[in-house]
Amino acid sequence: MQRKIRIKDIAEMAGVSAGTVDRILHNRGNVSEPARMAVEEVLKKVNYRPNIHISGLSLKRKYKVVITTPNVMEGEYWESIHSGIQHALEEFENIRVQCLVYTYNQYDIYSCREVHHQVAQVNADAVIIGATFKDEAVRLAKQLDEKKIPYVFVDSTLENTSPLAFFTSDHYVCGYLMAKLITSIIPAGSDIGMLQAVRIGDESANTSILRKQGFHDYLKEKNISNTVRMIPSAVMEPEKFDEQLAQFFQEHHNIGGMVVLNSRGGMVADYFERKGIDNVRLICLDLTAPNVKGLQKGYIDFLIGQEPVHQGFLAMKTLIEYLVYRNPVKVEKYTQLDILTQETIGYYNQFNFI
Repeated sequence: MQRKIRIKDIAEMAGVSAGTVDRILHNRGNVSEPARMAVEEVLKKVNYRPNIHISGLSLKRKYKVVITTPNVMEGEYWESIHSGIQHALEEFENIRVQCLVYTYNQYDIYSCREVHHQVAQVNADAVIIGATFKDEAVRLAKQLDEKKIPYVFVDSTLENTSPLAFFTSDHYVCGYLMAKLITSIIPAGSDIGMLQAVRIGDESANTSILRKQGFHDYLKEKNISNTVRMIPSAVMEPEKFDEQLAQFFQEHHNIGGMVVLNSRGGMVADYFERKGIDNVRLICLDLTAPNVKGLQKGYIDFLIGQEPVHQGFLAMKTLIEYLVYRNPVKVEKYTQLDILTQETIGYYNQFNFI
């Protein structure tokens, strides 16, 4: 029996997006003439007949999707996740999706706990979870399992959970890579500063735990003896952050390089610029606006990108296709890690997956 042609198949054959095909099939306009001609040519070639039941369902039913992540701030990491989610909603604009957004302070476990409690009370069709604190996310996942509400993870995946899918970089490999990069550019015998955010509730982010493990495993495997000195930092309190860095450098005079285990590396680069520090190498994560600025000015040597826009896009796209079309889901999806330098950042396109 021949497999039924899907909108996704038509889009790939015509070289356009699934959203463009959908607009043409439902005659809703806002499509270029070349795109329309390409799609119509494919429709004729495959003798496409729309599934009236599915089309009607997608236009009439309203789906309630809850999105819970750390707070969204302009130019920061989680804004990129939400930007990707919005791209997916635009791709499937004919599907009626009501998004309820619940965000929390990622540096406060009690804020996360309260918000997750609110999410668990919502009668949602699906949930997107940006996990920070492992135990809190596992607790929410089990509550959703009990209510038979499907959910996907972005930026993380957790043991003892049953997500429909997850979209994340491999944080262990990320830490491993940071160790490889920093030890290749610092003087032999120098110390490495490792900056990690101080969080209310005294529990580290799950991603930071994995990165730290990968970092130390690399040093151990390669028999590298550089001393790693931790820098607990108040990233949400700039004045206190400056005091902590100043005290760190007063106490430690053999720092050859630093790594930042979260997306706030731009704060260190800014500190370096203001204090005239140009002899400490710096490896940071995520293409946030402050990080890119630090890279362009030369205070950050390498910046590792985790494709957050792509993660958000895939999460919402997967949920829509599952809810509406019951498409099979690939549970595991690790996004690529991109290493950017001052010389290459100008050529980098975060939206090259569309």
